[in-house]
Amino acid sequence: MSGKQANVLILDDDADVALAARMLLRRHVAQVATLDHPGQLPAWLASNRPDVVLLDLNFSAGRTDGGEGMQVLAQLRALPNPPDIIAMTAYADVPLAVAAMQGGVSDFLTKPWDNVRLVHAVEAAFARQALRQPIHAKASDAAPADADGLLGNSTAMAALRDMIASVGPTEANVMILGENGVGKELVARAVHRASHRASRQFLAVDMGSLPEATLESELFGHRRGAFTDARNDRAGRFQAACGGTLFLDEVSNMPLTAQAKLLTVLERRQVTPLGADTPEGVDVRVISATNLEEDRLHDVALFRTDLLFRLNTIILRVPPLRERAGDIPDLLRHYLAHYEHQYSKPARAIAATAFDVLCSNAWPGNVRSLRHACERAVILGRENVYTIADFGISAKTAVPALSSPLTIDVPRELGTLERAAIAAALLEVKGNISKAAKTLGVSRAALYRKLDKHGL
Repeated sequence: MSGKQANVLILDDDADVALAARMLLRRHVAQVATLDHPGQLPAWLASNRPDVVLLDLNFSAGRTDGGEGMQVLAQLRALPNPPDIIAMTAYADVPLAVAAMQGGVSDFLTKPWDNVRLVHAVEAAFARQALRQPIHAKASDAAPADADGLLGNSTAMAALRDMIASVGPTEANVMILGENGVGKELVARAVHRASHRASRQFLAVDMGSLPEATLESELFGHRRGAFTDARNDRAGRFQAACGGTLFLDEVSNMPLTAQAKLLTVLERRQVTPLGADTPEGVDVRVISATNLEEDRLHDVALFRTDLLFRLNTIILRVPPLRERAGDIPDLLRHYLAHYEHQYSKPARAIAATAFDVLCSNAWPGNVRSLRHACERAVILGRENVYTIADFGISAKTAVPALSSPLTIDVPRELGTLERAAIAAALLEVKGNISKAAKTLGVSRAALYRKLDKHGL
């Protein structure tokens, strides 16, 4: 589910507050409705079903206990397909926040809110709604891969596709950054398909797999007799990709000496095969990729600065799966259906408990590990539905995300993580400050200061 497909209801007695929220959200959401009193809700629900509700907790003058909002919360939670509910109040305190969380709200905002925070909260709510959609692993229901092979409708993936569409038709060198398993080669192929070279060769080279002793020959070619066992002339990867795109995967694995030679090729657009006396012109577009952290690319002991500037005219950053957890349902549909077809297995649904674990797993190996888990489940699954054991993980061995995967696209600054940790601790101990402080390893005084700092 994305904002362009979802509906939001704002239930707040302050017309100015409701209008401000509506004006802010209508740029991100298909439809935004407002009501100013809980009494209007039953009639509105008779013909509408919101995906997300922004719920004020106090409606009568002088009320600050949140009781009215809690009654509405119970009413909304009793619906057959309840919406995701974000509580809003100008009179926030810890017991009220804890009570609201226990009642079923997914987030808690204090007025006046920060606009960015509100938009992030609503986007995360859309993701939660998507995660609750039942998954049936049928080929007909599977999310088809789009033309570039990149799956996912999250904000991060939409932004990445927009970048690819802009960069593809140019001749700019592109560097793709991302962790292992995020699909950097898929992104490279998407750039190639969006380019004027799409009908020509796309050649991928795993720089980490090339021995240093033969790297120059593999990239630039050699002449017969250039070294022992060079029995024939051989074209290198640059020559083989001429007219098309050369993808240098894990380029940071190149030794510094080889980096210097690659820089010369990029500057002159010429290669000199080993054993040759004259250079040869090459017409290739170079796309590179690395799993090295971006700041480490500027370490001159690892990577030449002048080569980096040649390669990273455009940088594409591929997000890890834990930062786009709303895409997990589509990925599961796609890969389960793919392997069911490949292995001639029947289509099966995922058990609800297994689905919860899969969607809350941080997936340290990213999409690659999720794909492998789906293949394993299709091959080994014996029940009428897929169980978590079929995927080779369990609720005990699953790796939880650092922050909930449901809060996708929310900035991960330290303050955000700290606030989330405090809120979770308070919820766990039902608002007991002493127990929460002990759980968090801080003093009561320090916890009070942090509660004040974060508006909890």
